[in-house]
Amino acid sequence: MTNKITAARAALHMWEEPCISGTNGSGTVFFSGCPLGCIFCQNRPIALGKSGSEITIEELSAIFLKLKDQGAHNINLVTPTHFVPSIVEAVAMSRQRGLDLPIVYNTGSYEQVETVRMLADTVDIFLPDLKFYENDTADRYAKAPDYFEVATAAIAEMVRLAGPPIFENGLMKRGVIVRHLIMPGHTKGAIAILEHLKERFGDSIFISLMNQYTPMPGIESHFPELGRTLTKREYAKVMKAALDMGITNAFYQEGSTVGESFIPAFDGKGITHE
Repeated sequence: MTNKITAARAALHMWEEPCISGTNGSGTVFFSGCPLGCIFCQNRPIALGKSGSEITIEELSAIFLKLKDQGAHNINLVTPTHFVPSIVEAVAMSRQRGLDLPIVYNTGSYEQVETVRMLADTVDIFLPDLKFYENDTADRYAKAPDYFEVATAAIAEMVRLAGPPIFENGLMKRGVIVRHLIMPGHTKGAIAILEHLKERFGDSIFISLMNQYTPMPGIESHFPELGRTLTKREYAKVMKAALDMGITNAFYQEGSTVGESFIPAFDGKGITHE
């Protein structure tokens, strides 16, 4: 963790789950850097920490308030793990200045339980990924063979802190949505993740099953199995498994969600001084 904050974009974002984006958009702040090094990451320019501008806690607080003024339904913190102490301070400062929106913690979940506990009085909605089930897959794609163990412990703490989901006028105000991006050729792992979440958390969480995997240019050279998109048959297989398990608190994606057009421009919007 660091006291310095680096971010690459702050703007209204319409491509989250409907209960997060709503009609106005989620007030999303994309932070630079990431505890994981996923080789397929769509946000790779900022995940590597090569994009973004350094800002102060006071400036981050002002960004939150500006997003509120733009009509954001919430403040959505993307890959915030390594900036948690500064974010906690910035949110507290913003609340003193009139911020009354839910705070969303949007994370890859590769973090310690102690880090999550620091967010007890700060975060209302947790939006964690559960990326990998098999250790060898996590090692191959993210150099994190202990990912499942670490991530599930962190998610369990998020569920404890957030409590049962609360909605108001179709928007989530509190709760946990666990996301899983289904990778091509990895339906078995996806179904195992669903089984774990259903058994451990039941209906106390929502699950978001995503079909939007987009091959990044050149990935097939080193990871040929990831050089294609998910097939409709693969996605249908995982959806059917979820329904057969009785998972009803779920979000599914329909139509075409694949393509780099869904990846925002990390051009400093809302971060750099205009």
